[in-house]
Amino acid sequence: MSRSSVRSCQGVSKGNSGVLACPLAGIVAHRVGRGGLHYVAVASAPAGQEQSPACLQPRDVRRKRASNETHQSTIDREARQYEKADGRPAKLCYMGHALMVKRYGLAVGGIVSQATGTAEREAALALIDSRQPTGRRITLGADKAYDVTPFVHDLRERSVMPHIAINGHLSKAGIPRKTAVDARTTRHAGYEVSQRCRKRIEEVFGWIKSSAGLAKVKLRGRERVDAASTLALAAYNLIRLPKLLAVQL
Repeated sequence: MSRSSVRSCQGVSKGNSGVLACPLAGIVAHRVGRGGLHYVAVASAPAGQEQSPACLQPRDVRRKRASNETHQSTIDREARQYEKADGRPAKLCYMGHALMVKRYGLAVGGIVSQATGTAEREAALALIDSRQPTGRRITLGADKAYDVTPFVHDLRERSVMPHIAINGHLSKAGIPRKTAVDARTTRHAGYEVSQRCRKRIEEVFGWIKSSAGLAKVKLRGRERVDAASTLALAAYNLIRLPKLLAVQL
């Protein structure tokens, strides 16, 4: 089902620490060059009041943890910082999501969203809702990042069988994490089939990042990145179709 691709919208120039004052808006912004990106940390004063001298002094923000609440890109206001995994650096990016037919490996839907902690599950529900109902119960394969109780509950309300990988992460005390996928799902043979087939979504993202050039997007704005991602998914289907037709013949 849906998986996130988190590489896009990287800057191209480096900047030095400095202070930018805007007397009209009463804003003091500290521009920090970090990893080839420009961030702006904003601290504002009430309208009609003068900035205090201490507020105009440069502050050392290099050793402070940057977050989306304190720092913002100067080249793409919609991009958000996101860590792809523990121990990996946070990068300004969007998240791409795709819906795939497990039997044929074709992408039937895609969307680009802002990089947030809940974007994967929200996009998955949006992609499912965008499909025309067939009257039959469907299954949804996904990795362990989707093993969340509210998400599984939302799938069951839509008559979707959650064939989601179990997140058995152990706590510091050695206690396994409680999973939202119960025996009603895992007892069926189709669950194991979905766990094998769902990994083919990696082929889709691998192709659009390597061959379609979306490993590092050169566009700014979510709508433009979304259009480029949709075009790349359509191109992947065109590459995939001749192989499917050859098998049927």
